[in-house]
Amino acid sequence: MQHGLTHAGRYAGHFADQYRTREVAPDLAYLRTGIVNVVLVGERDGSWVLVDAGLPGSARQILAAAGARFGGRPPEAVVLTHGHFDHVGGLPVLLGRWGVPVYAAARELPYLAGQAMYPPPDPSVGGGLMALLSPLYPRGPIDLGARLERLPEDGSVPRMPGWRWIATPGHTPGHVSFWREADRALIAGDAFVTTRQESVFAALTVPIELRGPPAYFTPDWKSAWESVRRLASLEPAVAVTGHGRALAGPGLAAALHRLAAEFPRFAVPEKRLAA
Repeated sequence: MQHGLTHAGRYAGHFADQYRTREVAPDLAYLRTGIVNVVLVGERDGSWVLVDAGLPGSARQILAAAGARFGGRPPEAVVLTHGHFDHVGGLPVLLGRWGVPVYAAARELPYLAGQAMYPPPDPSVGGGLMALLSPLYPRGPIDLGARLERLPEDGSVPRMPGWRWIATPGHTPGHVSFWREADRALIAGDAFVTTRQESVFAALTVPIELRGPPAYFTPDWKSAWESVRRLASLEPAVAVTGHGRALAGPGLAAALHRLAAEFPRFAVPEKRLAA
């Protein structure tokens, strides 16, 4: 049965500019585009990287926020946690403006190079209108062509010094999260989220809940559980997720450990438990 863990920590960050980026560290901010977050990594007066690219139609908002934060400088790269439509939707417009490389894990490349579609979603899990509408969501593939590059096998993240990528499959085969040991900052993508993404109301109002990945688009729950255990072992001080608001504080690590320990109860749909 799916539940959410409340009191998982305090909301992290403060509004940094008129375009509603929320800053959680001097070089780490995120922008909510509709129901999904993109992350802007870099000092205001230096180079920067965009992590994920939002829903289709979000490019204008991302460009405005990036312009306000970085004075119109293009990013050094776009780095993807995974290739679902709500994390790559702005890329066609953004790459037309910026012309930068896009990095993703090797196991995610087929979905970004025009070679494979994601499995069909399951609208019967998770409950809520977002789940019911999931058969209408694009499953790809998209083809990023020559812009697409593979994340290095050594775990480093190009153009993001001090960060490493961590394999966190389950939600997709090549899903990754990004970790900075120096301040224990985590960009989790959809490995876990902080709102009930299956519900339109929750997705739009963003009540605080620590949850597993969006259920309707998660085909591999065993791997998803292992990914949450891997992230919990890091004991992050701040986490920016693909959906919901960033969290910080000691309650975050405690709640993430609990989610990892009781993942079948808190995250896995009942029908998947019985399978």
